[in-house]
Amino acid sequence: MKKSSLWLSALGALGISVALVGCGQTFYFAGRVLPPSGLTNRVLVAIQNSSLASKGTLEIMDGYYDIRYKYNNPGVTFSVAGYSGALPISIQNMPEEQLGAVYGSGDGTLVVANYQKEDTSGSERGLNGPSSSVFITRNRNYIFAASQAAHVLTVVDNTTGGTFGLNLPGVYKVSVNSGGSAALAFVQNSNYIYYPQKLNASQTLSYSGGPNSWPKAAVDCEPQNAPGWCVYQAQSPDSVDSTGTPFGAPLVFDRPVKALFSNDGGTAYVLNCGQECGGTASSISLLPVGPTIFLPNQGSGKLPTAGQLKTIPIPGGASNALIDSTTMYVIGQQLLPDGLFAGNLTIVDLAANTAGSPTSISDGQPGAMSRIIEADDNTLWIGMTKCTNGERYAKGQPYGCLTMYNTATKTVTLLESYQGDATGIAAVTSLHKVYVAEGGQVYVYSTKDGRAFNNQYVTVTGTAWDVAYMDGVSDANNTVY
Repeated sequence: MKKSSLWLSALGALGISVALVGCGQTFYFAGRVLPPSGLTNRVLVAIQNSSLASKGTLEIMDGYYDIRYKYNNPGVTFSVAGYSGALPISIQNMPEEQLGAVYGSGDGTLVVANYQKEDTSGSERGLNGPSSSVFITRNRNYIFAASQAAHVLTVVDNTTGGTFGLNLPGVYKVSVNSGGSAALAFVQNSNYIYYPQKLNASQTLSYSGGPNSWPKAAVDCEPQNAPGWCVYQAQSPDSVDSTGTPFGAPLVFDRPVKALFSNDGGTAYVLNCGQECGGTASSISLLPVGPTIFLPNQGSGKLPTAGQLKTIPIPGGASNALIDSTTMYVIGQQLLPDGLFAGNLTIVDLAANTAGSPTSISDGQPGAMSRIIEADDNTLWIGMTKCTNGERYAKGQPYGCLTMYNTATKTVTLLESYQGDATGIAAVTSLHKVYVAEGGQVYVYSTKDGRAFNNQYVTVTGTAWDVAYMDGVSDANNTVY
């Protein structure tokens, strides 16, 4: 775009904003209030070590013009006021609620940013030290965190003001459904999964006698003299031993690492990482959500017996995924005969519970962090870390950490220009672009053909680690949650 056209467009946008204000209108879409920055296409960037005095900032980019400052005044920049977390590493993007939860790995803080006001009121209370995985429910009632160093599953119950550290050695990941009613916890190098449940008054009284008074599947209940929450191992309550006595056989998975939830909320699709996490074979297991609902008196149905657990083999690897209606896009790393791993995308038909053949994508570190998000023009964007550890790099083949997949034509575009680890992706919907935190810097790509835009005016000082589209239409515009 020529500079004169840019300025004319900017003046036009300003005129529209002034007209809206003159008419008493201060919103732009979905009833959302125009924020203090006046920007309507904001991209939030989590930056580490932005200066000698700050270990973390949340900078706001103009996702329309791809600039980090006010369109008519380069001296004016925008950020989330009041943020002081150290080494922000992830953004749980909730644009429908006009919120974003930012986790700082340097100080273990979870800070909720107010998108409408572009500020924050400080960090959430109750977390038990650093978290290897943490999520807050959309209504902000509950926080679930894998406090791996402390060996506890931390539950922050904001409805009562209580914090519960449930002993679960090795816990390192948590998954929470979008409705904020079910959570699953995963233990590293384990073939079992766990879930927390909030107790009603009757259960609190009944379980107050210590471990001997707890249900068989309970791993821990806290506080033990009057428990408010328990964490349970996923077991089959209808299993019986050789004498016909119910005993609750543990459900067996294969290095489970994450769960996604069906649109109707009834099924949790558990990703079995398999070989890339030290297990046997990657797959997806279907688990009923009803029995794991953590709200008191809300659980329904039974968990299946181990032999009845429906499992879909995913030979290409299953360490992350995304659901769109009845289609699941699964990504992971497949172990090859030469001992190296190669990245793959597998498409699963959830209506038929069948998986297609794996499609080659960027390689990555087995079991490590990855990103997957849908964007304009029928594109799926996949980001990997440590892509120099895979088959492509070792064999001298074209490699990179970022892949664009067209869901309509089923074609892969491997962005071969290696920029470093792809740690965050945000889809700037309707503008046909994605923002990517790659190699510690911000890059912008076209969803039409994958070409890179000039990122001169969105480069940051410090290390860009995650990005989020603050003005996304829905919470689905998220690379982590």
